[in-house]
Amino acid sequence: MKTRIKELRARAGCTQEELAQQVGVRRETIVFLEKGKYNPSLKLAYRVARALGSTIEEVFLFEDEDLA
Repeated sequence: MKTRIKELRARAGCTQEELAQQVGVRRETIVFLEKGKYNPSLKLAYRVARALGSTIEEVFLFEDEDLA
């Protein structure tokens, strides 16, 4: 899954560590999310989107093959 976390986080002036603290995960989780190597739970996706002032759809880019 592709994400815009890195872009939105930079726009917000937020480090990976700061975002991780806001959403209650380790910095490594944010790294994996940004690289598309981790699919978050709905709850985590919501918390990340909210922390970045966005919607889940704006942060996480779903492609057809992701839904199969």
